[in-house]
Amino acid sequence: NISVLGDFNNWDGRKYQMGKRSNGVWELFVPGLGVGDSYKYEIKNIDGDIYEKSDPYGFQQEVRPKTASIVTDLDSYTWNDTNWMEQRRNADPMASAVSIYEVHPGSWLHAAWDEPAKSASGETLPPVAVADLKPGARFLTYREMADKLIPYVKKLNFTHIELLPIAEHPFDGSWGYQVTGYYAATSRFGTPQDLMYFIDRCHQEGIGVIVDWVPGHFPKDGHGLAFFDGTHLYEHADPRKGEHKEWGTLVFNYGRNEVRNFLVANALFWFDKYHIDGIRVDAVASMLYLDYCREDGEWVTNQYGGRENIEAADFLRQANHTIFSYFPGILSIAEESTSWPMVSWPTYVGGLGFNLKWNMGWMHDMLDYFSMDPWFRQFHQNNITFSMWYHHSENYMLALSHDEVVHGKSNMLGKVPGDEWQKFANLRCLYCYMFTHPGKKTLFMSMEFGQWGEWNVWGDLEWNLLEYEPHQKLQNLVRRLNDLYRTEPALHTQDFDEPGFEWIDCNDNRHSVVSFMRRDKKSDEFVVTVCNFTPQPHSHYRVGVPEAGFYTELFNSDARDYGGSNMGNLGGKWTDEWSFHNRPYSLDLCLPPLGVLVLKIDRAKTEAAKVAKAEVKAIESEQADA
Repeated sequence: NISVLGDFNNWDGRKYQMGKRSNGVWELFVPGLGVGDSYKYEIKNIDGDIYEKSDPYGFQQEVRPKTASIVTDLDSYTWNDTNWMEQRRNADPMASAVSIYEVHPGSWLHAAWDEPAKSASGETLPPVAVADLKPGARFLTYREMADKLIPYVKKLNFTHIELLPIAEHPFDGSWGYQVTGYYAATSRFGTPQDLMYFIDRCHQEGIGVIVDWVPGHFPKDGHGLAFFDGTHLYEHADPRKGEHKEWGTLVFNYGRNEVRNFLVANALFWFDKYHIDGIRVDAVASMLYLDYCREDGEWVTNQYGGRENIEAADFLRQANHTIFSYFPGILSIAEESTSWPMVSWPTYVGGLGFNLKWNMGWMHDMLDYFSMDPWFRQFHQNNITFSMWYHHSENYMLALSHDEVVHGKSNMLGKVPGDEWQKFANLRCLYCYMFTHPGKKTLFMSMEFGQWGEWNVWGDLEWNLLEYEPHQKLQNLVRRLNDLYRTEPALHTQDFDEPGFEWIDCNDNRHSVVSFMRRDKKSDEFVVTVCNFTPQPHSHYRVGVPEAGFYTELFNSDARDYGGSNMGNLGGKWTDEWSFHNRPYSLDLCLPPLGVLVLKIDRAKTEAAKVAKAEVKAIESEQADA
């Protein structure tokens, strides 16, 4: 028996009982309900056990700890992003700059409890407490985020905002990754229409929105999907396939058509109703392997005796194929940490269908490398270069994410050695290598200004640090890096094509220096990057280049504006007719300590110099004849 409960029947399951159709669907029409009314399902199984459940397809839920679903009208919002949506539909994100600012909406910034929150109509909203650990503070609403977060992200020149999961979840400390309401935007920050307003405003300001999507597991909370009708409806009945003991969660049964449909439709729902521009699929590795975080005897093989979860892989292919069929131009990003092949390859060639995959190997190599005393880096040059051995096997995204600044791992400044100046210089060096290395970019909030403390889900970021010059200048570096990355086609148009990257020299481990070129896809433009990963400056350091002329110093991470020592090359250098690194010309450079240089040939200046030189030769020839 199934009943609908609510204020309309005093939450009495004996009233408004649903009828069962022959195909297993239960239905009931309740007259007189309107937007804002709360309801639940009361489910009585064959043994007489009674469960009260939120609506799995409900569009809104009460603010935790309450769990009822709320009737809402998702079509009541009027969108103003037609131009953005049309432009996105015809765009190729793989050849575009993608620089993502990863945000946990509940801890980026809070408002004071006595600072009233306003609805769209100007009505004062009830404040939502952060947690007992943060007394006197409340969450920002989606509309307040639109006024504060969007200008900040735009100022720093990021192209996208990535929101940690915003589907409804009962526990703040899960960061949103234990979802109970897959179709309900969390009410912590306002209504579904408020979230639509936030995304609409992002689009009007030229910023895309990506949301974290969690189809890999769900919590055991009584009002959620677990044991929904007294049976294992959504999850596997066998705990060896249906439970993540380490996380205390349950695993979807991807072999059921109904479960796959629930999840695929959910992904489409967020694109359709909320106009999001991409999803980052969480914990893909946990879905793909039957033995993920399981000991011997705690898992079962597939029908071929292997450890691969074939049903989950088929589900991911189905989800991505369907999403891209309806919404071209969007992003589907896999957080996948293993060597599973063809994650970001199309489904028609056997891939999983994502168009981007997080490069976890690059991230671990970089953090290991930059945690070393610079003297030891000469023995670990492979950490810097290894990513390019496998880079073209997938479409990679370089990510420094929330997972790297929690659970005792320290924030970024705490990961790198040296005194305060060297710590900031190391971070500048890491960020510059990241933004010039092939691949799209993701940076977690607080990394852009060098927060000292770990990320605290219940607190604010350490915004007070921006009162101090080193943090201001690191933030300025990130702003300028994003600008360089977006305005130089060579840095983003061929991220995944072999012609887009070429080592100049990756073997100078004695000095811990690497140099390489990035090339544009549609022109002959290229940029040269030279990285010095030690605090020892190098004068007269020679780097081979393919063309003669004047190379402008587009970027110098050691500039005074970024907190550096201001060593450099006085704006640029002319080439010497000195063959080096198997190239016909070379530059005599000054490499700053823990510094990265980005140079580009100035063809106009070079051509003007050629003309002037020819004129001088002509005059000299005339004088000689005279």
